[in-house]
Amino acid sequence: MSFWGWGWADKFPDAEARRLLAQQLGALTGGAGLALAPRDPPSLDAVTVPRSRLEVPPALAGFVSARADERVGHTYGKSFRDLVRGFAGDFEAAPDLVAHPKSEDEIEAVLSFAADHNVAVIPFGGGTSVVGGVEPAFGKGATYRGAISLDLRGLDRVLEVDPVSRAARIQAGATGPGLEAQLAQHGFTLRHFPQSFEFSTLGGWIATHAGGHFATLYTHIDDLTESVRMLTPSGLYETRRLPASGAGPGPDRLVLGSEGILGVITEAWMRVHARPRWRASASVHFRELKAAVAAVREIAQAGLYPANCRLLDQREALLNRVAADGSHVLLLGFESADHPLAPWLERALAIAGAHRGICPRGPVLREEGAKSGHEGAAGSWRSAFLEAPYLQSALVSLGALVDTFETACTWDRFDALHAAVTAAVEDALVRACGGGLLSCRFTHVYPDGPAPYYTFVAAGRPGAELEQWAQIKRAAADTLAAHGATITHHHAVGRLHRPWYDRERPPLFAAALRAAKATLDPKGILNPGVLLDP
Repeated sequence: MSFWGWGWADKFPDAEARRLLAQQLGALTGGAGLALAPRDPPSLDAVTVPRSRLEVPPALAGFVSARADERVGHTYGKSFRDLVRGFAGDFEAAPDLVAHPKSEDEIEAVLSFAADHNVAVIPFGGGTSVVGGVEPAFGKGATYRGAISLDLRGLDRVLEVDPVSRAARIQAGATGPGLEAQLAQHGFTLRHFPQSFEFSTLGGWIATHAGGHFATLYTHIDDLTESVRMLTPSGLYETRRLPASGAGPGPDRLVLGSEGILGVITEAWMRVHARPRWRASASVHFRELKAAVAAVREIAQAGLYPANCRLLDQREALLNRVAADGSHVLLLGFESADHPLAPWLERALAIAGAHRGICPRGPVLREEGAKSGHEGAAGSWRSAFLEAPYLQSALVSLGALVDTFETACTWDRFDALHAAVTAAVEDALVRACGGGLLSCRFTHVYPDGPAPYYTFVAAGRPGAELEQWAQIKRAAADTLAAHGATITHHHAVGRLHRPWYDRERPPLFAAALRAAKATLDPKGILNPGVLLDP
């Protein structure tokens, strides 16, 4: 694994490939500033970390380490800010210790030690946070003696499968590929495929309201969670397995999106699916974005519930090699383990056609045994989607600014929001970088609104990249807040989004959350600075 960038170290492109990438992106953005000589990433041997403030407690020595490489690998997530600091070899924020528990008893031992010695504990899954969710940065006034990164990937098994209710009990440290491989042995799948699927974990998905494969209906991990088990400094927090309940505020809801501040999620019962047998897909091209948005809204409100309903604007389509003719592209996909899907796709295409959408290659219908979703525009998009995090690491080495932000709003507000975001961010790109590129896509859609996801790319100035990035990020976030959109649809709050999250949530809810924190974590050791101040 790369200690500073995304994913596998050997997938980082060589200097010649990055030179070509700089030329291509320079042409797309209309700027020459990306024609910088590719810089080589740092070596682990050249990185220095502060001396650990903590000694490994003898009682925890079997699974806790103070090794420099462990601490480096658990310092940051994978945001643009993290990649820039990692590429520069800056690991001043490294945790003091890293724990690799393989049982709840070992987790409890870490929590007990931390509470007794005023040590912060940061739950760590795949380390893919893009909002500062795993960084030991606690803000002014924090007086912790040190920090422990609690890596949960040793708890990675599917423990039990209920084929009658279609549910599985899964440990929180299971990665996407790991849990899917184990569920496949029983003929099931979770079908939750975020962009970080290869490395992120079930516990991380639950803790961050992660958005996954389904563009409609089962959009968040919340929709797949049946019950949860969480260890807190005050004791065990476990909810009952139920399909639904009207018994007061749901206890699961307190855990979903809690971002590691209330307890350590150790396992969950998850609703699983039979593996799809039938699939139907199509790509629809529009000349006007407004018509495409209207078509998506009507499809979302028609009760068709496509698994894929992702609208790419013309720049997003170009960047992802989906279309180079200036059209906006809607990627549609349906899947089922029970029945063929032609009528559903036909109705969705009829709706798109009524809004002047054209399906140049026609629909694709597949049955079990034939690969689907990898051909044509959908295949191009999927490939680019999975490679995007690696691309971001490569662009950081070129001195480029490249990042994303996402939100959700009601349909009646989208036009004004999109116009304001486009104007504010493009203005910030000019002021900070002399220009750049902004694109948009819908990742998820609901009957009452879309989840727009924006990408911006520009040239950075050596040594000033984080300052430039902060200016653009602030312009985007302030605009979202001013137009009543959420600061995050599925990337979580972490430390990066705190200023805008504090403005978004009701004050009485913040007080109630602080009270829950005081009850479950009375000494405030769990992930300080996330959602709440220490």
